[in-house]
Amino acid sequence: MSKKQPKFALITGCGQGGIGEALAKEYVRHDVVPIATVLPTESTEHLAEVGIVSFPLDVTIEESVVALKENVIRLTGGHLDFLVNNAGVCYTMTAIDTDVEEVKKMFDVNVFGPMRMVHHFHQLLIDSGGTIMNIGSIGGIIPYVYGSSYNASKAALHHWSSTLRVEMAPFSVKVLTIISGEVGTNFLKTDRHRTLPKESYFSPLAEEFEEHVRRVPCTKSAAKKSPEQKC
Repeated sequence: MSKKQPKFALITGCGQGGIGEALAKEYVRHDVVPIATVLPTESTEHLAEVGIVSFPLDVTIEESVVALKENVIRLTGGHLDFLVNNAGVCYTMTAIDTDVEEVKKMFDVNVFGPMRMVHHFHQLLIDSGGTIMNIGSIGGIIPYVYGSSYNASKAALHHWSSTLRVEMAPFSVKVLTIISGEVGTNFLKTDRHRTLPKESYFSPLAEEFEEHVRRVPCTKSAAKKSPEQKC
């Protein structure tokens, strides 16, 4: 009797305390072998201690994606069932005070990152009749204040993903866009020290802006930990 082929899921952005880590652990519970990726500078202890295989990846660097593909092929024999494009970053700023260079960096992760991943991994997914999952955001559908650039990056991802869905259908590859709301993660950590420019027209709201970037995502679990938090 032949051994059953295990299912493999490749998940980007599995740093500690994020959606990627939670998804990797959930795949384990459903008998799918997760392959997690973290930035080369990030710790992998939170994954190793629960037996999850991980590789370094920077989705903004072509060579890093190519190296990951080689590692995945060696690990799985060229089999891949799920690709989860989860890696993402946030940039919080008023639209008129936006630093375009910062926005370019964000788009390189949030939009061009998934494009690079699909470009290099599509053959494995076609061979298995697999599934691509792109982690979007409610901000790409219902824009929120101070998030114009982030909202735009997720709207771009949504539209690209919708087109990809149509184009991959003939190859029996499913494409899903996950529209997430606020999730109790450390996603906002890189924005917590951001402040408005002193000359900004919004400077009278500087204190409110800083409270916004330091906020804890408003979820049921967060409310249980901090009952005083208003959701």
